[in-house]
Amino acid sequence: MPARRLVYRLAYTGLRVYWFLTRPQVSGVKCVLTDGERVLLVRHTYGPRGWDLPGGSIKRGETPATAASREMNEELGISIEQWQALGQFKVEVDHRRDYVHCFQAELGAAEIVLDRGELAAASWFPRHGLPSDLGRYTRPILTQAPAPEPN
Repeated sequence: MPARRLVYRLAYTGLRVYWFLTRPQVSGVKCVLTDGERVLLVRHTYGPRGWDLPGGSIKRGETPATAASREMNEELGISIEQWQALGQFKVEVDHRRDYVHCFQAELGAAEIVLDRGELAAASWFPRHGLPSDLGRYTRPILTQAPAPEPN
């Protein structure tokens, strides 16, 4: 596992150089996974280490919803087919233009299995008790995600 983490970190550093030189347009997904009033946040083994929403890049020829399902399977070992689209936004980060497609799914008590090469940790947080060290997209995306209906 430590070797895979090192590869991810080195690749991320190389990508930052590539992004600086080429200023690419990148499309990706971020997923709001909920269990009632709680939201699942992850810490990656590479890049900024703040608590973030799970997600990743969209592969060529892949729809955003398909990418969201693939990424959740790869990172968390879960299968999700039904997504609620939350919209998309554009932001410039690390000299690249990110087009981020956002989705939400109610996960409930599904068992997650982390890809330890890519993710250092995952934890459930109440929406009103989020950690202070959030990833750059987390709070803006969560404001777009509807809270569950009170019982």
